[in-house]
Amino acid sequence: MGSMIPSVTGDLTPEQLGTVLMHEHVFILTPELLPDYPEVLRWDEEARVALAIEHLSAARAVGIDTMVDLTVIGMGRSVPLIKRVAEATGMQIVVATGLYTYNELPKFLQYVGPDAPLRAPEPMVEMFLKDVRDGIGDTGVRAGMLKCATDAAGFTPGVERVLHAVAQTHVETGRTIPITTHSHAPSGNGSRQLDIFESEGVDLTRVVIGHSGDTTDTDYLRSIADRGATLGMDRFGLEGGNYIGFEERVDIVATMCRLGYANQLVLSHDVTCWMDWAPRELFPGSHFDMPNWKLTYLSDVVLPALLARGVTPDDITLMLVENPKRILSLPEPA
Repeated sequence: MGSMIPSVTGDLTPEQLGTVLMHEHVFILTPELLPDYPEVLRWDEEARVALAIEHLSAARAVGIDTMVDLTVIGMGRSVPLIKRVAEATGMQIVVATGLYTYNELPKFLQYVGPDAPLRAPEPMVEMFLKDVRDGIGDTGVRAGMLKCATDAAGFTPGVERVLHAVAQTHVETGRTIPITTHSHAPSGNGSRQLDIFESEGVDLTRVVIGHSGDTTDTDYLRSIADRGATLGMDRFGLEGGNYIGFEERVDIVATMCRLGYANQLVLSHDVTCWMDWAPRELFPGSHFDMPNWKLTYLSDVVLPALLARGVTPDDITLMLVENPKRILSLPEPA
């Protein structure tokens, strides 16, 4: 595969990545509902594409060159829509493959698989490898990351199977394609994610444990980083309610930098420009309608706050440029 990094508008060299947001979403959608109930879901494709273009153009204007869109199966991934927005804005977008569930698998995968009623080799590995090697659907756009999720429900049989399939796909690529996770930091389940990956032979230095910034437990965060993984401090702007606040989010990044872990941190927002799970128009004032949950918040507000807490410009370059470049670059298989 070499060192070239696939994006929706063409392969990139590591140097072309520039400043990178490592955990974002252009759209989160429900494909089986959108065609039949657009008025219920408030879906207007042209209006939503225009909104996404506005969001990504604003991010480009504050110096963001690349974003990783981690919308995978279960979240309504649409590469053609993402490509439209990328072409209109000049934002370089790396897309992912994988499966997002906190519990059960889609019915096909419940019935077909190694321990399913219809026993067969794990179809998810074949699916994910196709996305990585040949492209997603008929788009020709190859995935540049693998994605899986574990939330408060924990390691259900379906969730465990996805983690194993993602790990096996990574190994099949020669341990080159990086893995990122949705984790539930309050319960510390990133550690078990790493246990599963390690059992399958994953190179843990190619793993990002996402949403690690949802906790201020430095012992937990150090235990993840000390195994070689990168910490996703990636929910800036998503604050209040069940989420920790701005000051805590900034303080934990500053603390981890002070402890010497800046070379194992990446920064992001986990923003979606628009999603039909909870359209902002229907939930004013909810955590889906937070005014700071936008792609410019990191540049405008978070970085100055980090600098004020003693984080150095070199640390910020590590977190936004050098660490993403290291993770996303695709070395030759070992």
